Amino acid sequence: MTEAEKCAMGERGFMKYRRQEAEYRDPRTRVRDFNAVEIPLNEADLRRQAARCMECGTPFCHGHGCPLGNIIPELNLLVHGGWWNEAVDLLRSTNPFPEFTSRVCPAICEASCVLNLNDQPVAIRQIEMAIIEQGFKSGYLAPMPPKTRRSGKLAVIGSGPAGLAVADAVNRAGYGVTVFEKDRRGGGILRYGIPDFKLEKWVLDRRLRLMEAEGIGFKLGVTGGEEVSVDFLRKHFDAICLTGGAREPRDLKTPGRELRGIRFAMEYLVQQNRLLTGEIEKIDPELDAKGKEVVIIGGGDTGADCLGTALRQGASRVLQFEIMSRPPDTRPASTPWPMWPNIRRESSSHKEGGERRWSVNTREFIGRDGAVSGLRGVEVEWAAGPDGRQKFREMPGTEFEVEARLVLLAMGFAGPGRNRMADDLKLELDARGNIRVDDNHMTSHEGIFAAGDMARGQSLVVRAIADGRDAAMGITEYLRHKKTIQNRLG
Repeated sequence: MTEAEKCAMGERGFMKYRRQEAEYRDPRTRVRDFNAVEIPLNEADLRRQAARCMECGTPFCHGHGCPLGNIIPELNLLVHGGWWNEAVDLLRSTNPFPEFTSRVCPAICEASCVLNLNDQPVAIRQIEMAIIEQGFKSGYLAPMPPKTRRSGKLAVIGSGPAGLAVADAVNRAGYGVTVFEKDRRGGGILRYGIPDFKLEKWVLDRRLRLMEAEGIGFKLGVTGGEEVSVDFLRKHFDAICLTGGAREPRDLKTPGRELRGIRFAMEYLVQQNRLLTGEIEKIDPELDAKGKEVVIIGGGDTGADCLGTALRQGASRVLQFEIMSRPPDTRPASTPWPMWPNIRRESSSHKEGGERRWSVNTREFIGRDGAVSGLRGVEVEWAAGPDGRQKFREMPGTEFEVEARLVLLAMGFAGPGRNRMADDLKLELDARGNIRVDDNHMTSHEGIFAAGDMARGQSLVVRAIADGRDAAMGITEYLRHKKTIQNRLG
């Protein structure tokens, strides 16, 4: 019996093995291409990591941390024992797309791992990736179309993570599903908004082929409400689910905003992804960072993706500004375990170069011949105002000016933006401008559902998948009830 096998029998692997992080390709070479930067752990290391799981009586990683409710302690046990097919089945019972979440999710589950109380958490994300990749590698993940087809059809508008989750679950329930996507290829933000160095597109294409083989139809280059009308969809489908995502980026209304070279982050990332997929032959010169001083305004994941992309395009300098204060390096008392900790996080892109600055407010963009040439900023200090909310004040004497020939606004999204179908149907919106839905994800119009960022607001890919999965439950119940009534009426 090996040392690892003994750990699986209660030998306290968490006391014998340390957390092992995935390795990354050398930053000096990986910035020359857009290939994946992470090197997965080998099987022996993965099984040791799985042995570190304490199989807690109350697994916070499962109940509190994971939006999908992945049954993590049991997954760890199966991996440790080498029961890969069983692990695949258990993982897919809660998560339809582990190959996506294991690559782009920030691993909320790991923040809730009980080992965080006095050690480092189990490498849950790495274990999840290994499970699904082993399933594909072994051929175990063959197409499994539903054995029985029911009379009822759903149209899904949008093929991002929420739309794919809705389509997958409703198809498995036996109903016909057709996904309409305005872009030339499926995947939504998974394809066009996330760089290949985080999610290579062969991973996405592999899943889409599997979904097609299981009976899901994809109509690409078709915009719901335009090329295909609401009336057509309502006539040919029994239900419609809108999953268009959050499309309205937050803008920065600052003097000089009208200058050329100040663009939204998603425009920038989409252009590069279209180039890599061969949809375009060259990038808009305004969005090419080669040889330019680049400033990214926004300190989140999208900003980090822009940083990594700019370095690969050959930017001469990259600065990333964040108006919030620099987070602490260790978990603060304000976000105790098992909460998601407010700490400073460093993505793979930050390890490749560039410079990050916190507590910076952009005052004005500077231009030359109608194009941006720099910006003026000032450092700020945050403090609680009379109402208790945090507010910032500019600190005198901290004004500065930097050169910038490309400015990327990566400050998140304000909502779904204008949507032709929602407008035509006069769907009700909530106070934040998102489509209002009930507990079953149905909108104010019967038979019309909405899921993902379009209904809940900007969030993580894993939350969009979870929301799509939940919406599918309401949709299948609606289709079942509707067809039952139709059958009774003859």
